[in-house]
Amino acid sequence: MNDDIRDKKKPWLHIFLFLCTLVTTTMAGAMHNGVDPLSNPWRIYLGLPFAATLITILLVHEMGHYLMSRYHGVQATLPYFIPAPSFIGTFGAFIKMKSPPVDRRALFDVAAAGPLAGLVLAIPAVIVGLQLSTIAPEDTTRGEIALGSSLLLSFLSQITLGFLPDEVNIVMHPIGFAGWIGLLVTAMNLLPVGQLDGGHVIYALFGERYIWVARSALVGILSLGLLHWWDGWLVWGALLLFMGLRHPPPLDPYTPLDPKRKLMGWLMLAILAVTFIPIPFSIQEPGVRQERHQPKPAAAPLVEARLHGGPP
Repeated sequence: MNDDIRDKKKPWLHIFLFLCTLVTTTMAGAMHNGVDPLSNPWRIYLGLPFAATLITILLVHEMGHYLMSRYHGVQATLPYFIPAPSFIGTFGAFIKMKSPPVDRRALFDVAAAGPLAGLVLAIPAVIVGLQLSTIAPEDTTRGEIALGSSLLLSFLSQITLGFLPDEVNIVMHPIGFAGWIGLLVTAMNLLPVGQLDGGHVIYALFGERYIWVARSALVGILSLGLLHWWDGWLVWGALLLFMGLRHPPPLDPYTPLDPKRKLMGWLMLAILAVTFIPIPFSIQEPGVRQERHQPKPAAAPLVEARLHGGPP
């Protein structure tokens, strides 16, 4: 009886966290548009394009996991959203599997469904955002927080806007900014470590041999931080180390993936390669000329995004 009552109450917690995250992401989007939520609370609605796009990408990502879990008979919770007073208003979302997958094939399907579903929305969001963007002179955006780029983002920029002069910046629409975050979330989740989606994929592909891939990936993440590409990699690496590299086995850890899933597994690693952002955030120094993307503000620019090819 107590378990039944607890299960009936749980959806309200998910709904509450979702609504709180919608509020915090809307406030973050409004601040990126030059709105002070404390002095101008009636203008917070300006953050809705950013918030609605980001929340939808996160929701679709997690529902991909959830629905595939249901398909394979894996007990899983509804998505938990994490509101936060952060740069984007959230620390993301997650579901919790309450029972192990039957075999490596089920594990792979559940793990791969989330990033693929989120990517299906993140790519159009970036394209639409770029189409709604404007172009600004380079000198007007120096000294701002800059957002890094991936191979996929560079490709989407070129096919959408063409090749632009080095002396201009792309002032990105909030929808495009949310799409950029969606690509970052995809890459971060596909890192082949521990309980991340990428960790599940690697275990499904290689079985117990996955531990060598996970250790190599962790060394790479920490190396990027130690080399000062982005100090946040040190925090992320320490968190992954604390969570552990070991992966709990499914009920049947021996049956290998079929050829189609093996091919899809290598495709997931390719997606990681083209969405990975070595320097997610940095500061644009005066006198440094690079092609950049920047979220489109309603007032004075507060956030800058640019394309990186390597460390500054």
